[in-house]
Amino acid sequence: MTEASTSGLNLTLAVTGASGAAVGRCALQMLLADPRVGHLNFVVSRHARRVAQEELTVADNVQSAAELAAALAECRPLPAKLRNLDPEDIAANIASGSYASDGMLVAPCSMGTLAAIAHGLSNNLIERAADVCLKERRRLVLAVRESPLSVIHLRNMLAVSEAGGIIFPVMPAFYDAATTPHAAVRQFTSRLLASLGLPQTAAFQWPGGDRT
Repeated sequence: MTEASTSGLNLTLAVTGASGAAVGRCALQMLLADPRVGHLNFVVSRHARRVAQEELTVADNVQSAAELAAALAECRPLPAKLRNLDPEDIAANIASGSYASDGMLVAPCSMGTLAAIAHGLSNNLIERAADVCLKERRRLVLAVRESPLSVIHLRNMLAVSEAGGIIFPVMPAFYDAATTPHAAVRQFTSRLLASLGLPQTAAFQWPGGDRT
């Protein structure tokens, strides 16, 4: 935990334009509800807004970052710990290594965003903030989403992993016998947050032992 976040973790959640907007929505809701999170920077790419409209029936007239955050969080007013950031604002706090941060989650993470992070392009705030996490040796978790994967995708994942990032593909578990898509998404998101340093007590854990 950073000195600037003694009242809770200071994290960043970015949502990009890959399919799987439900994961981003679930992560936002769980991070906002988690008392261990004291500050949450939230960045949504332009393409992610379009995907949210298609997959989550978010209204087409949602324009501002605050409106989109409220729609995804499904609560008003939004918690004070949430700060909405413009994906084009390269001068935002999370773009600097001097800004004390405890880590970043990109969920879902598109292959375009993965490629940019793997090659240090930093064309927008999401890419730059991820680059900062890598160079400052802070936790970076990418919930990549694509299928099938090309050699290019795999090489980019390897590059990020070698640089210290955590590649966490959007793959649902089956051992928990989830009965609804919502339950499967929540279990997967719980695993994501555990990789970010926030284990979820309600998540299913394999009991082990002889089950024959």
